[in-house]
Amino acid sequence: MKITIARDAGYCFGVRDAVNLAYETAEERGDVYMLGDIVHNERVVEDLAEAGTKVVESLDDIPNDRPVLFRAHGTAEGVWETAQGKGLDIVDATCPLVQEIHDEVEKISKDGRQIIIIGDHGHDEVLGIMSHAENPIVVATPDEAQDLRKMKRAGVVSQSTQTIENVQAIINILMTKVFDLHFINTICFPTKRNQEQIKELASDSDVMIIIGSFTSANSKRLTELALGINPNTYQVTCADEIEPSWFNKAEKVGVSAGASTPDYLIEEVHEKLKSISPLTEEVL
Repeated sequence: MKITIARDAGYCFGVRDAVNLAYETAEERGDVYMLGDIVHNERVVEDLAEAGTKVVESLDDIPNDRPVLFRAHGTAEGVWETAQGKGLDIVDATCPLVQEIHDEVEKISKDGRQIIIIGDHGHDEVLGIMSHAENPIVVATPDEAQDLRKMKRAGVVSQSTQTIENVQAIINILMTKVFDLHFINTICFPTKRNQEQIKELASDSDVMIIIGSFTSANSKRLTELALGINPNTYQVTCADEIEPSWFNKAEKVGVSAGASTPDYLIEEVHEKLKSISPLTEEVL
């Protein structure tokens, strides 16, 4: 059985930098607090908790002498202002590509356009983007886009981990709804690259494995993308969830992972696959 692991599977640079910053802050300063999980992966959250990070629901739960780490997904403007007003020591782990989306939204807003965000309702990143606009509209699907009223001027950005296909489908509909449409493609480069590799792998493999938490919109989206090409696609959070029966008569297996999946989970899956077929030819 030939195993091909996508070249850019797993952590994107924004997540890797945020996780490393959390470890470094905890090591240098002791307990560090976060509003919610740093990324959507339970194993990463557990590892960081052992290192000294603490997840809280409110800024009021953070002692004044302790640092607060703002996560890779970005943080709403109101939370920033409250934290600064309380004099908290802020460690900013916001992904620079997410910060670029915030900046673009502010520029478009100054042009007097209705802001439309293509993204998942309630997602941390989307909530952060929304805070930089007045009365933004979030559109998750083409059906939601179809339900929008017609409008004169709008500016559109997307959550950084959206699929190209979903964004294209929504934009095609918005073009019939908006007279003056300004679209900025804010799908981040690591996401585009990972999606392209998954498309190639899924079409060339008998079985496709996506590693990632089911709390991760990014991982679930990658699974949906692979499933659309290869029905023998399975999402797992770890090696223990892999079933040997999936690989009956399989000659080629493709493996990728969501942007919040750490390297060691990918390696554990790799080892499990090798144990299922000892004569594995590896292509990394």
